[in-house]
Amino acid sequence: MLLNCDLGESYGSWTMGMDHDVMPHIDQANIACGFHGGDPLTMENTLVLAAKHGVTIGAHPAYPDLVGFGRRSMNLSAQEVAASLHYQIAALDGMAKNHGLVLAYAKPHGALYNDMMANTEIRLAIMAAIGDYHRPLDLMLQATPEAAGHRDEAEGFGLTLQFEAFADRCYDDDGKLLSRRKPGAVHTRDLMLKQVQQLQESGTVTTVNGHTLPLEAGTLCVHGDNIEGVQAIREIRALVNGD
Repeated sequence: MLLNCDLGESYGSWTMGMDHDVMPHIDQANIACGFHGGDPLTMENTLVLAAKHGVTIGAHPAYPDLVGFGRRSMNLSAQEVAASLHYQIAALDGMAKNHGLVLAYAKPHGALYNDMMANTEIRLAIMAAIGDYHRPLDLMLQATPEAAGHRDEAEGFGLTLQFEAFADRCYDDDGKLLSRRKPGAVHTRDLMLKQVQQLQESGTVTTVNGHTLPLEAGTLCVHGDNIEGVQAIREIRALVNGD
């Protein structure tokens, strides 16, 4: 499996994440585009860092919600979703070209990602927007038992999907992430590493109630916004590499 991480989310004098420490250990960088985090200079610096380490880059667009870090849902029309995504993706895409980099995919952030997975209308609006971009881009979304149906939806827009699993999140029995409002939603370090090993060896996770759930995941989302998270990424990298 590939490792992906949300990066470039600092903004102005506000610092988020430990991008310099994380970048050497991942394969894919989901770079914020200014709507939930990130600003032009942060985007520029993150692209330079990705180029230095040979990391594939993707756009990480969000609802226009800097104050809420993109974690609040907004009632946007399909046309507004498309325009918002194109605006953010095009900004990062254009900046990437200045560094000889090619934007490879888009992964919605926060509430937009959650809404995409929970609401068919929003998911189809996002797929339509990515499919309507002036050149091909993959769309990254959560691996669930509905993966075959999501792939069928994407084919209608000429889209290729990248399915991701989560290293540090507990799964509910239906394949969705357990709500953060419930105990055990975020794994301890030991459980996280155990889940990564299980995904790597059998392509499954163990749900909150002990069921074995198969997931079709080609990329694994990791988080490195603190020193313990960065150390965990190093350990996850070793597991994925078979070290």
